[in-house]
Amino acid sequence: MFCCLRVVRRLCLEKILLQCIIQSRTLSGADAIHALKPFYFAVHPDFFGQHPKERAVNENSLKRLNGYLENLQKPGFHSFKPTQLTFYVREREPNSSSVQESFSTSGFRAVSFTLHTRDLLSTVLDILNSCSLSTEHIQSLSVNSQPHKEAKRALNRPIKWDKTYYSFTGFKDPEEELDQAQRVETTLTSWLDDNEASAVVKLKKSLPLRKELERLKFELSHQLQLSDIRWQRSWGIAHRCSQLHSLGRLVQQRPEVLKNVKGHTVVFTERSGMSAAGHVMLGTMDVHHHWTKIFERLPNYYKLQERLLFLEDRISQLLGGIQVIYVEELQPLLTLEEYYDTLDSFYNKLLDSRLPFHPQSLRGLQMILESDRYTPSLHEFGHFTIPTVCDPATLRWFIIAKAQEARENLKRREEMMITEKELIDTSAEKFSLDRLYKEPSVTSAQMIDCCKRLLEESLPYLQGMHLCISHFYSVLQDGDLCIPWNWKS
Repeated sequence: MFCCLRVVRRLCLEKILLQCIIQSRTLSGADAIHALKPFYFAVHPDFFGQHPKERAVNENSLKRLNGYLENLQKPGFHSFKPTQLTFYVREREPNSSSVQESFSTSGFRAVSFTLHTRDLLSTVLDILNSCSLSTEHIQSLSVNSQPHKEAKRALNRPIKWDKTYYSFTGFKDPEEELDQAQRVETTLTSWLDDNEASAVVKLKKSLPLRKELERLKFELSHQLQLSDIRWQRSWGIAHRCSQLHSLGRLVQQRPEVLKNVKGHTVVFTERSGMSAAGHVMLGTMDVHHHWTKIFERLPNYYKLQERLLFLEDRISQLLGGIQVIYVEELQPLLTLEEYYDTLDSFYNKLLDSRLPFHPQSLRGLQMILESDRYTPSLHEFGHFTIPTVCDPATLRWFIIAKAQEARENLKRREEMMITEKELIDTSAEKFSLDRLYKEPSVTSAQMIDCCKRLLEESLPYLQGMHLCISHFYSVLQDGDLCIPWNWKS
């Protein structure tokens, strides 16, 4: 028996020494960020402004990835659960002079991978390899790191015993448990079991700020006589309060410039101006001077709006009476100027082609214009999505061929929206949810399917919670629970 123990001890010591050598080349936190620079350029949400669905997916996945990387750097943190991530990765351009310029803005692909590594170096390599990005720069980073410092840190890490140790002692092998966890698909109840407690803590912590946000929003809306105050991105409650405080200070300092905003919707976003939907956009990175200029220019925007409406009407006449609309939830956030240029370009193209549509033959149908697509499509809500670069002959054939289906979809849209609202209200009441909502990228059909299946479940964990229907599992910084619409039971 003692002989066996000596063999096990020798094997374990050899394993530990080998681990120390490997871990002596582990990346630091700063090195990891630098090593992932090509990855961040490929997936950063700011490069997906024309693609709201893909942008939302990448924002969500980056939050979860950053949490995973932070946990890896916490001393004594042992509980690593496999984390499945999906990113939309921009395609690389063949001829490029820099990392940032090497990615295209027109093409991207979906990449999914599962992280289960326990050190930064392995994690970084897994991410880059999964996205088919170069790892050549990693070698120089790890060689240039401080071996003695990292080796000392490695000795403080948990001991990784040889397999014979677990078979001899009967203890559980953490690697085997990790493999088993990977093979087991995440279910809604199991995920809620693991995350409900942390969500409750975050939610309770955010309650005072939530009340403050509602107070500020109500006071500013009443004072400025606004239709609404919104946010383009899912910023945290503290961030939103800060933005409202900033607007409140401007109201006190320059009340005269804000008289033009009466009746408008204010949207906090990444740039200032007026949106294609006619909302006043306030860039969160801009100072009061920029906001003031936007408020002063509002009368000029009204004139541009009139010209834009005229263009929409002219396009409608050329296309048999089909209505040109802008759907804020489904289209990229465009400024009024950008949307006007898009309409103007499309209108001139139609004038040159002179499509033979019978007047008012398509009355009652709707279409939206998009500059980043190449083929026309029909949405589940009944409107056509038309690329600005679409060949006129192809456009005419597609609209005529799909006109009847579009009319049927438009009829179902009202029914679907009513059904969706009823199911949201019923689900929120059954589970005593404080709030039930969905991300813009989740369709009505997906939301309806999700709510119907939720109502068949018994989920006491959800009482008093904020539940967001999304594409992935996550707990937001203010305690909102996010679950995928197609969750597994």
